[in-house]
Amino acid sequence: MDKVKLAIGLFAMISVSCIPKSEGVHQLNETDPYIWLEEVEGERALSWVREQNAITLAELHADPRFEQFESEALAIYEAKDRLVYGKIRGDFVYNFWRDDVHIRGIWRRSPLQPYLDGKPAWDVLLDIDALAETESENWVYKGVSGLPPTYNRFLVELSRGGKDAVVVREFDVSTRSFIEDGFYVAEAKSTVSWINENKIFVATNFGPGSMTSSGYPASMRVWTRGEDLAKSPEIARVPTDNVGLWGWTTFTSEQNYSLISKSKDFWTHEILLLDENMGTTKIELPIDADLKGVWKDQAFALLRSDWMGSSKGSLIALDLASNHKTDVFIPDAKSAILSVNFSSSHLLLTIQEDVVDKVLRGILKDNIWVLENLDLPQGGTISIYGADPLNDNFFYTYNDLITPTTLGYFEDAMAGPKVIRQSPARYDSENLEVNQKFATSKDGTKIPYFLVSSKDMALDSNNPTLLYGYGGFEVSEKSQYWSKTGKLWMEKGGVFALANIRGGGEYGPAWHQAALKTNRHKSYEDFIAIAEQLISNKITRPEKLGIMGGSGGGLLVGAVFTMRPDLFNAVVSQVPLLDMLRYHKLLAGASWMGEYGDPDDPIEGAYLKKYSPYHCLSADKKYPMPMFTTSTKDDRVHPGHARKMVARMKEQGHPVMYYENIEGGHAAGANLKQYATRAAIEYTYLHRMLMD
Repeated sequence: MDKVKLAIGLFAMISVSCIPKSEGVHQLNETDPYIWLEEVEGERALSWVREQNAITLAELHADPRFEQFESEALAIYEAKDRLVYGKIRGDFVYNFWRDDVHIRGIWRRSPLQPYLDGKPAWDVLLDIDALAETESENWVYKGVSGLPPTYNRFLVELSRGGKDAVVVREFDVSTRSFIEDGFYVAEAKSTVSWINENKIFVATNFGPGSMTSSGYPASMRVWTRGEDLAKSPEIARVPTDNVGLWGWTTFTSEQNYSLISKSKDFWTHEILLLDENMGTTKIELPIDADLKGVWKDQAFALLRSDWMGSSKGSLIALDLASNHKTDVFIPDAKSAILSVNFSSSHLLLTIQEDVVDKVLRGILKDNIWVLENLDLPQGGTISIYGADPLNDNFFYTYNDLITPTTLGYFEDAMAGPKVIRQSPARYDSENLEVNQKFATSKDGTKIPYFLVSSKDMALDSNNPTLLYGYGGFEVSEKSQYWSKTGKLWMEKGGVFALANIRGGGEYGPAWHQAALKTNRHKSYEDFIAIAEQLISNKITRPEKLGIMGGSGGGLLVGAVFTMRPDLFNAVVSQVPLLDMLRYHKLLAGASWMGEYGDPDDPIEGAYLKKYSPYHCLSADKKYPMPMFTTSTKDDRVHPGHARKMVARMKEQGHPVMYYENIEGGHAAGANLKQYATRAAIEYTYLHRMLMD
């Protein structure tokens, strides 16, 4: 009886009733007429994709702005004066670089000092274009992992076409070549990482029963050089209905820490510490804590619930020997912990206050953490990167929505920052300003958002406006320099609004948890509240208002435009989730049930049915013409979501546009040219819908 009452209450929270009461969740799944579009590379499905692409490209190519936007976007992506970011590893800075000559990219390094002086002496270690040609493979670079402290050996990850699944190969820097009899792991969604020179963690597809329903490894082994991987000892396993498990090693100047995360779902993890004898010990943290690192015999974790006198959202340190806990940082109602880094001597803590960043450096004195501000610019987004527990030096970047990125360097955390260089402006922002606003959501919660507009914007309801949002997985949307959006939208007279809705991490775990599972509607109400304020404040009107989001943000805009089609005239839904009754059966979807809920649970499934965009479509409603973009090679969010949504809209007689890149993974592009083409598709569409 209680469950029935709860379900009725949940139904009332969503304003639009989408599915006839006679249809149940399982019946809908079994009678889906477009399930054939889930066959990713099926002949019939790909024929349908190519037909939709041809229609979209023919229409947009006829618009003279398409070629202009594609050229402008490509110029940004391929700019010779882009900032060159790098990771400090030993005496070198390592960098991956793509341009008009190196389409797939080159992995290279420079001695640190010439890099700091602005005259890097690049030494190419691996040319992905040449490798792809030699091996007749569509290789896409996915990353490298070096072995400290010498960094003579690396594990290189290569993807076919941009998928998350990778091939892992051991690379010798001294010979600039892969090691013929070195570590090699075949294509899979794997975790492969160093323990020491002769041992690595391998969690991969070992055969039946070794992968979870989410598509991640369920078995972890330690592979010793020269031995047979298939006979290597298993040191950890999770049930196949868990998300998966991951292993990594933190190398420090005092000690190395090899760790394994056994993840039941996206938000709960058991952390194990590996000893020299390949035995494991559980670190006594709450299962929902977010481990940020192990440093100086302390495990640092962000609490997602109250624990042992420490409040949710706090950063705590747990002594590995004694299990003694200390509070490192306790945020207030307006602040949240964004990231935790370590140099050899300092904790580096990035926090945000009302979605604006600052960085603290910390040391432990007399069992109390002492935190001081780092002298860095204020008002935007700060990122610490390249920090390494083996070194004291590290890089930082600063930018905001209209200020290009500054790249700086700390020789150590006690020294002042040194600006290395600043990126040139990619668009004209001289007459633009950024303001932070707050909208009031349906339940009275104040929701922040950033607004970029001209300084002399007329409040006449006539400004073409693009509202962007995400609102999930504890991810914060920050005031960062959006060069492509700046060039193709803001410079050309468009207003841009960036939403900080619940479900994100802008105010810590509580902000995220407020929109979990059967509270997901809170995200949508927040987004709608911002849209309504943009209209009521006469910045824009529905005919001039568009929305955009990707992945979970693609679900956001898909849900909102089916709920409130009266509010918008353009929708760009990128690599989206849209079928919320089958998402857990598609690729990595099962791993997100901790975020969205379980469609097979009676209460959660009924709730998901009420907002699932694919099921909320009605032939009797009038919708704005949306644009859906995705990628065939996306092995994270299944392209079937977008395909089926478009097919159903066409069946019901609604106008809709669609583009699917045949390669490119979850980023929907495998090289810079493909990124530029997708930008031209999306922004030509937005100009046609909102500016013409």
